[in-house]
This record gives sequence, C-alpha cells and structure tokens, in this order.
Amino acid sequence: MKSSMTPGAVHKQYDEGVSAFRRHIAGPDVRLAVTREADGFFRSCALGVWQADGSPVTTVHVEYYGAIYCKGNPVPATLFWELSTAVAEYPGFQVPPFFHKMMEYDRTFGKDLSRKFIDLMTLMLLLFAAVDDRGSEKEAAFVNSCADRLSALCDRAGIAGGGHGVQAGDFVTQTAVPTGAAPVAAGEEKAEAQPQEETESAPSLEELLAQLEELCGLEKVKADVKSLINLVKVRKLRQEQDLPVPPMSLHLVFMGNPGTGKTTVARLLAKIYHAMGVLSKGQMVEVDRSGLVAGFVGQTALKTQEVIAKAIGGVLFIDEAYALVNQENANDFGKEAIETLLKGMEDNRADLIVIVAGYTELMDNFIHSNPGLESRFNKYFFFEDYDGGQLMEIFRSMCKKNGYTLDEEAEAYAVEGFRDLYEDRDENFGNARDVRNVFERAVSHQADRLAAMEKPTREDLMALTVADLREEEEAEK
Repeated sequence: MKSSMTPGAVHKQYDEGVSAFRRHIAGPDVRLAVTREADGFFRSCALGVWQADGSPVTTVHVEYYGAIYCKGNPVPATLFWELSTAVAEYPGFQVPPFFHKMMEYDRTFGKDLSRKFIDLMTLMLLLFAAVDDRGSEKEAAFVNSCADRLSALCDRAGIAGGGHGVQAGDFVTQTAVPTGAAPVAAGEEKAEAQPQEETESAPSLEELLAQLEELCGLEKVKADVKSLINLVKVRKLRQEQDLPVPPMSLHLVFMGNPGTGKTTVARLLAKIYHAMGVLSKGQMVEVDRSGLVAGFVGQTALKTQEVIAKAIGGVLFIDEAYALVNQENANDFGKEAIETLLKGMEDNRADLIVIVAGYTELMDNFIHSNPGLESRFNKYFFFEDYDGGQLMEIFRSMCKKNGYTLDEEAEAYAVEGFRDLYEDRDENFGNARDVRNVFERAVSHQADRLAAMEKPTREDLMALTVADLREEEEAEK
C-alpha cells in the first residue's frame, strides 16, 4: 500500500486537531480527561475504520497507528501481528468515558463542547480512512454511525449546537471510490436528518432584534447591525419598485478581542437575514483555520469546499481568520483556502454570507493580503472590550441563568474584582471568557465547600459566597 500521506503528516494533523480542541476546554477536569484518554480512544477508532474497509492490514498501517498520539503523550508501539489481530477483533465503537464528562459540563454551563467533539472525531476518522488515499462507502458508513451514536446521546441530554464539522458522506464523494459504488448513499441519511430546525417555528425579526438589544454592551455594534438591516430593507423595497439597486456586499469583518460577543452576534445575524428573506436557511457554520486547511497536498480545497457547501443558505463564520495568512511561508495551504473561499463566495453570492473575525490589527493585515478579500469585505464591525460594570452584568446573568445567588458581600467583592480585572487588563484579557472562568471556578469552590456539609439547604446550594469567588492564591493568604 502506498500513500501520499506520511506517518509524520498524519501525526501532525492529528496532534494539531486534538490539541486545538483541548485548548478550548475551560473545565480542568474535562481537559485532563481528554488529555489522558483521547489518544487511546482515537487509536481504537482507527481500528474500526480499517476493519470497516475490509482491506488487509499492512506494515504501513502499523506506521500510521504509531502516529496517533499528541505531543507529550506516550508514543504507541505495536507489532504487525498485534495490529492485525486488533483490527480483526475490533469489538465495535465504544463511547469514551470523557464524553460523558463533556455532556455533564455542557448541561451545567450551557455549552456545546460535546457537539464540537463529534465534529473533531469525524475529521480524525476521515483522516484515518484517507491513509491509503481512498475512502470507501463502508468506511464512511462506520464514521457516520459513530457520529450518530454520540449525537443521539447529546439529543437525549438536550445539548444544543453542532453543525461545525465535516460529514463522512461528503468525504466519500471526493475520494477515489471503486467503480460501481454509490458514494452519495452514506451521506444521504445525514442530508435527510438536517432540516430538523426548519420544522420549528422560526423567531420573527422583531424577536431577533429584541435578543440583539438584550446583549450586554456592544452599543456601537447594535447600531451598525440595525443600520445594515435598514439598508437591506430599503434595497428590497427598491427592487420591488423596479428601481436601480447598486451592488452591495453583505460579507462582514468582525474586529475585536476574544470574548466580546462576535460569535453571538454572527449567529443572530444569520437568523435575522433568514427572517428577512436574504438567506434561505439561516444556519451558521463556525470554523477556524483547522476547519479549512488540511495538512497535506490537494486536500485543502476539498476541505474548504465541504465547509462552504454546509454554509450555503446561511452564514460561514471564520474565527481567527488572520491565521489563514502566513507571512513567513508563501506556499502555506492557507492561501489555497482563501482562493477557494473567494470562488465559493462568488459562486454562491445570492445565498451565502461570510463573516471573518479576529483581533483588530491582525484582521486588517488579513483583509489587505489579497485584493479579492478587499473587494468583498468592506463592512467592519468593531467589538470593544467590556468594562468592569459590563463584566459584572454578564456575571450576574450567568448566576441567574444557572440558579445561583450572591449576597451583598459577595456582590460587592465581585464588583470590585471585575473592575480590577478590566483596569489591569493586558493582551491576555478574555472579556466574557474571563467572566465564564470566574463563574466556573466559583461553582467548583462552592461544590468543595458544600461537600463538607451534611445536609445543605436549597439556599446553600444556590448561594455563592466571597470564599467561593476568591482565587486559590488569595484564599491561602
């Protein structure tokens, strides 16, 4: 078996994908579990993919199996006969223990970490299927079944989100499938399952604007959004009266620091445009560089095309888009992703809006790196940092949403803490993300405190105290 991918390339893409996901896990217990258990889980998945393929295991598979590890973790060492036996005796897909921890975290804090893990798993399994430069329908069916099983658990747990990643059926249509195979069949089941949101009553434009208005701060952004909506409304009225309508790009640049609400506003805009009839579906597909750029030649364009296809009818939100431009390497695959993106924007200009987001200075460099980007992105929204009072407002909202209360002393302590957090901010300031970290730390401290009580009351279970809000170093003084 020959392959255009080296084991080193497989390791690099695997390590980058898992490590990037792990960095987004705020909960320390979940992050530790993923660090310890992910490699073993994904190696077992590789066994399942190769068993589904049905082709004989070769010594090259042994090299690829040895590449499935993250930096700092033990490197697997297996012999050919051991791997052959393991593939043949693969017992079937098993839900990893850390996935249940993810779901519990999502239920507690209203996140969608487990949904995003399903996207990561799908991409990794597709990587394992591609080591022989071909993807079979059986491999795609296995990948889909694994994703479906985890998705069903999320559905039963009431965890929202999803729609970030790549589906296995899409992969099969773009790889070499034996003659006579029906490559789209594996993806058709997914296609039928997607329109569930369409059956729900979509919120009205007025309801969506009310949601926008409820967001903390962002006064300039809110005004810009309303101005943009008015512009779209007037354009539609002119079209109805057969009046000339000058060309206008609805693609947007969101500039600002992390945690300032860029993703939230983008998601609302997708729904607003759908309510106005500008977009046919109103979904939002969120990616970053890793979701567009592949680690080996020829796959970046396909990967970017897959993401664009998912976003048609809605908004494609590219976070940290500046990472697509590598000033030090002119041959970086990010350039291919940008060129594919520009073509996709042109081909689907009637039913696709792209929003790119990131730090202000870096985004300015990104836009000016390509004339095609400059011509298509000419509307800029600036997201300012939250001040101390706004950070406190966000914290109160988190407490209320999750059933926690603050007494007067804890309230005063938090107000002072967020004021200091804002005034002492540096390049690592995370805005609402820092508030989320404070809240999660307080909940963890409260749990440790209540564990020592024999029968905590309802009020005890709800109350966050000054002791809960203090950081470990401060509490030790």
